[in-house]
Amino acid sequence: QVQLVESGGGLVQTGDSLRLSCAASGRTFSSYAMGWFRQAPGKERDFVAHITRVGTSTYYADSVKGRFTISRDNVKNTVYLQMNSLKPEDTAVYYCAARLGNYATTNINDYPYWGQGTQVTVSS
Repeated sequence: QVQLVESGGGLVQTGDSLRLSCAASGRTFSSYAMGWFRQAPGKERDFVAHITRVGTSTYYADSVKGRFTISRDNVKNTVYLQMNSLKPEDTAVYYCAARLGNYATTNINDYPYWGQGTQVTVSS
């Protein structure tokens, strides 16, 4: 089992950057593929990005491709989401999630472990 804690959210202006972090407990972080999802007020939780357990492959939602970068440090047990050129429509609570194994997916139901979320607000 893994426990996840996100940090790094905040209030920024359009065009600014933020880096989210998700720290995982336990000694087997490298056994988990990781994903970032987000949920805007009144909307469903949506896929943002995912990364395989050793970081060799990443995948992004079309809405963030070219602006966001997911990465991980298996020594520090942390996954990151670098967000550049932020837009008001990126405003949401951002969650990291973990699933055992190498293959990450875009399906929210494939991830049994979730953090508590961190708020990102982008003002226009």
